Amino acid sequence: MAVTRRTKQREAILEVLKNTDCHPTANWIYERVKEDMPHISLGTVYRDLKMLARRGEILEIDFTSNPSRYDCNTGSHYHFRCLKCDRIFDVDEKVNTEIDRQVSRNTGFNVLYHCLEFHGVCLECQKKDSLIYKDSKN
Repeated sequence: MAVTRRTKQREAILEVLKNTDCHPTANWIYERVKEDMPHISLGTVYRDLKMLARRGEILEIDFTSNPSRYDCNTGSHYHFRCLKCDRIFDVDEKVNTEIDRQVSRNTGFNVLYHCLEFHGVCLECQKKDSLIYKDSKN
């Protein structure tokens, strides 16, 4: 595999990702990087994100999300997506690798890993809903 050099743009993209836990879109990242690099293009951000994901430096989260989201945490972990605000959170839960072995045994497939995303309503949205419900009773 050819060695890809580090560019200022890639470094800026990584820096933005390292300083957030919101699992941003490419557009969100672009807006932050553009503050320091006004001449960067959205196309450059997309290309660099794809390349960084291919190299394993970041994760591209693309379950059902449109557009993809990005994560600097490349370790095995699960995600939770809030159906109200569409935010994505890391789930601090041990990854169940037994599922991989079970699927391999049952199907004969060579399972390398699995991705899991939980869906529901985050704590913040639950609190907002609770406040709205309480206010409507008054």
